Parts: sequence; structure tokens; C-alpha cells
Amino acid sequence: MDFNVKKLASDAGVFFSRAMQFTEEKLGQAEKTELDAHFENLLARADFTKNWTEKILRQTEVLLQPNPSARVEEFLYEKLDRKVPSRVTNGELLAQYMTEAANDFGPGTPYGKTLIKVGETQRRLGAAERDFIHSASINFLTPLRNFLEGDWRTISKERRILQNRRLDLDACKARLKKAKAAEAKAAAEHELRLTQTEFDRQAEVTRLLLEGISSTHVNHLRCLHEFVESQTNYYAQCYQYMLDLQKQLGRFSGTFVGNAESTSPPPAATSLPAVAAATLPAVPTIPVVPTIVGVPNTMAESVLNPNEVKPPASGTRKARVLYDYEAADSTELALLADEMITVYSLPGMDPDWLIGERGNQKGKVPVTYLELLS
Repeated sequence: MDFNVKKLASDAGVFFSRAMQFTEEKLGQAEKTELDAHFENLLARADFTKNWTEKILRQTEVLLQPNPSARVEEFLYEKLDRKVPSRVTNGELLAQYMTEAANDFGPGTPYGKTLIKVGETQRRLGAAERDFIHSASINFLTPLRNFLEGDWRTISKERRILQNRRLDLDACKARLKKAKAAEAKAAAEHELRLTQTEFDRQAEVTRLLLEGISSTHVNHLRCLHEFVESQTNYYAQCYQYMLDLQKQLGRFSGTFVGNAESTSPPPAATSLPAVAAATLPAVPTIPVVPTIVGVPNTMAESVLNPNEVKPPASGTRKARVLYDYEAADSTELALLADEMITVYSLPGMDPDWLIGERGNQKGKVPVTYLELLS
């Protein structure tokens, strides 16, 4: 009992001495032991690392999970050391709605078929997003969080101890200056030597921890590379899924006008055609010959079949292909991204399409897949 009382009294005395020293330093009434410039730089770098790591961690969490309620839920599960339940992504939920809508509208109808195709792509996008979030959480967020909850807490603890050792050291220096009697001076000098030793030892421990920040940067750099690689793979997957969907919709584009045999271009082609076609000269107008039942209209057939049409003497243009395009039938020309072809317009053609030539090959091509060159 007496021992505990004495210990409490001693701790209270130490706390009071530190508080007095701290207050006098703030008021400019006491000297303060300064750390060397290298040590101060280590402290500043550690603070920068902690602050920016926190900001990067929080914003990456927002990027991966924009819903604040979901982030709070995940945080609580982590604190309770329980597995976070699997959550349906927005893409997967949209895919579910599209599939159910297609079943109601009729999976055999043009709209129903398209909903099913788009829904399947949304499901694949949602699955890719789930894989990316999982990979980023393990390879990027977890190391950052481990630093803040592990190494940084240790550094902060040792820094607080070092601060207390410095206050004790400066308080001893102040008492030594105030000591008058020889016995008091001897006691103060002995106490100063002890506190100086403790301060030096704690400074060395803290210095080693602060120098370890360099290793932390190396580790975070490696994690950052892994995050970028995961993000690159995710966006590449999404691009490929959407490109595949675009090809599928272009192949069955006639369903948008309710005619299964129509060769109208994809919906995306409706944004450019008027301007593009207006800049391309057409061949001389061919008179329209009425169709008589049982009598073949050879002039009309020559217009509709690109392989039998000669290009105009002047006014053809070069175009660069933006995306791969798979020909739907023999009247169309298959395209490869970045290749150069010659294009021109025919009278009476759908303005969303042009005639494209590549060597001896000729066929219709969608305007939205091209970049027309001057």
C-alpha cells in the first residue's frame, strides 16, 4: 500500500515537472534541448508520410467504394475482425434487371435480345470490378493500413517517450542552474547524467524507427505498381467487353428498326453521318427505275451492290479505321483498327454508311468506325 502511494506521488511529481518545463518553454522562460537537423528532417518526413498515406488511403477507399454507408459497414466488420459479406456490384445488379426485363418483354423480340446481350456484358463488367476491388484492397490498401495501424503507432509512441525524456533532461538542467549548495549541485549533476543517458538512448531508438520510413516508401512504391497493374487490367477487360458488345450490336443492328434483314448501321453511327456524307462527293445521280413484279431491276441492283459500282473520277477521300469491324455479309467490308482505306458515297445510300475500298476489296463501311482525313 505504502509502495503504491509513493509510486503515485513520484509519478505525479514527474508529470508536474514536465508540465512546468513545457509551459516555461512555451512562454520563453526556459531553455529547450534542440534536436540535430538530420533528426528534425526525419521527423518531418515521417509526418509527411503519415499524412499523405492517410489521404491516399481514404481517397482510394472512396474510389473503390463510393457508397459511404457501405464503407462504414466494411469498417465495422474489420474492427470486429469478421469477414465482410459479399456485395453485388452495380453492374451485376443492372445485369439482373436487364435480364428480368428481357424475360417480360420477350427474349425473342429485338429489344429483349439486346437487353440480354447488354445485361450479360454488364454482368461481366461487374465481375471484373469485383476482382479489381479485391486485388486493390489486398495489394494496396492493406499495406497502407498496416503502416498506419502498426509502424506509425510504434513511431508515435517512441516519439512521445522521447519528448518526455527531453522535458526531464531540460528540467534537470534548470534545477542544476538553480542549485546553490554543493550537495544540491552534486545531486543535480548525478540526476542530469542519468536523464542525459536515457534521452540519448531514446533518441537512438526513435532515430532508427524514423530511418525505417525509407523502407516504408520502398514497400509502398511496390504496392503502388501492383495497384496500377490491377487497374490497367481492369480497364483493359472493360474495354474488351464493350468492344465485343459493340460488335454484337452492330452485327444485329437491323433489329433497331424492326427489320431483321435491314443493313442499317449501329445506333452509334447516327451522330456523325450527315456531316461526313456531306463532305464526300457522290457519283452522278442514277435515275430511279420503278420495280415491276417479275421483272429484274438491274439498275437498282447495280446501285445496291458495292462490288459492281465504280468510284467517282474525283472526290474520294482517305479514312483511318478507328475500331475493328466484322462484315455482316458480302456487301460489307471488314475493317482492322488503324488501317487506311479509300471511301466515297453513292447516291441513295444510307448516310450512316460509305463505300470503302482496300486494294481489290470493296464494300460498305459504317461512318462511325472511321476518321475521315482531309
